[in-house]
Amino acid sequence: MGESRDDERSVLRVSDAERNEVAERLTLAHDEGRLSLTEYDERLQQAYAATVRADLDRLVADLPAVERTALPSVRAETAEVEKAEARREHLTEWRSWAGTAVILTGIWVVTAVSAASDGEGLPFFWPMVPMGIWAAVLIAQFFFGSDDEDDDED
Repeated sequence: MGESRDDERSVLRVSDAERNEVAERLTLAHDEGRLSLTEYDERLQQAYAATVRADLDRLVADLPAVERTALPSVRAETAEVEKAEARREHLTEWRSWAGTAVILTGIWVVTAVSAASDGEGLPFFWPMVPMGIWAAVLIAQFFFGSDDEDDDED
């Protein structure tokens, strides 16, 4: 039952992404000294000429398995995704800051109108204290990173 699936898989046509992935594996093998320059060149040409999965499997059959996440293109792609996520999180924090600023300012306006109708004049604009501290923290995180990033690396 498992063999028929392997046979079906081996005759599937391969994509450019699969060819590039095998080419990266061959490059890693060459960089590690497992393939001579001649072998590397021949296998690389065969990888880009491959049409079915079996062609690609033959090229890396005698090489040690490589985790897909160890390939340079996958690492670069992962880094880009993480960078985009960090940007989104940063924007989300600024949106939260802006929403809170609107609410606190609204509270201040209501109390200011109340105080002004009593003849006391405008009160101190107290929302600037929490909003200023929060903004300073967000700016510091932007320039210096956050502790969460350090925890993930450990």
